[in-house]
Amino acid sequence: MSRAAAGELSPLWVGAAVAALLISLLAGLAIGPIPIPFAGIVEDGLAHLSLAQPGALSPLDAAIVWELRAPRVVLGALVGGMLALAGGAYQAVFRNPLADPYLLGAAAGAGLGATIALAYGAGGGALLPLAAFVGGAAAAAAAYLLGATAGAGQRTATLLLAGVAVASFLTAVQTFVLQQNSETVREVYSWILGQLDTADSGDVVMVAPYILVSAVVILAHRRVLDVLRVGDEEARSLGVDVGRVRLLVLAAATVGTAAAISVTGLIGFVGIIVPHTVRLIAGASYRVVLPLSLLFGASFLVLADVVARVALAPAELPIGVVTAVVGAPFFAVVLRTSRLLRT
Repeated sequence: MSRAAAGELSPLWVGAAVAALLISLLAGLAIGPIPIPFAGIVEDGLAHLSLAQPGALSPLDAAIVWELRAPRVVLGALVGGMLALAGGAYQAVFRNPLADPYLLGAAAGAGLGATIALAYGAGGGALLPLAAFVGGAAAAAAAYLLGATAGAGQRTATLLLAGVAVASFLTAVQTFVLQQNSETVREVYSWILGQLDTADSGDVVMVAPYILVSAVVILAHRRVLDVLRVGDEEARSLGVDVGRVRLLVLAAATVGTAAAISVTGLIGFVGIIVPHTVRLIAGASYRVVLPLSLLFGASFLVLADVVARVALAPAELPIGVVTAVVGAPFFAVVLRTSRLLRT
């Protein structure tokens, strides 16, 4: 399959990405400590749509597929797609192949919010995702405002430094809270390593609107992000309001990321692995990278969750461990070859 010509999204690549997503979703429903036949899942799914006769799965198998695994798989697809799309958006805005969705301190803010909820909120409960979301969004907003007050809010280097400063401060505060509440350390680190095993339909309903709106905003700016690749001054000469585009895209990517990790914890490397893989195989234009990152990111995290589910069955690996095992070597390769992967 050839790379997209002239930055246009090829229908072949869209078809391949959709096929990969469908296969990964089916694998996520079928594979686990209790394997379920692929054909039975398909037939039972068609029966739910009144397109086939019911009874392909036993009541127990049907409960496992549709009540336990389906919310987990859907949430994994939403989160994976959002993290990959946000990673591509950050790389476009900062023109940095190593940028990821947590660059402006969203991870540190979400981690602090989750830590406070677990330490002072009677185990977190419904407060945990809300606290993580507010913490992640507030941290990114603080980093952006800090960069703006430094007198160069439009410059990517200033935003990067502001993100580092905010993340360092929030991490220090989190360490202090953990030191004062040592009994919550295990719960906090369990959340930080990422988890999909507790997913339910309520989590899907909670994050889906944020992710949908964020994805629409980012994808609507994919052509403008291609213009930003030539530099801020050149983009302004072509009539692009660079500051407005940067703010909108960063806000959308950060809100979507904060919503995603608020219910799953900190799942790393998705925003680096997927956009770079797409860039290498399908083309560097963001008209190609962003839509395909959304689809392939969803597939990637669903399959990573399958690995987490079966690698140590009946126990489970944290999904963040699986993505890190793949992502850390990938990050090293990107670091060594960043000149070749410039956006």
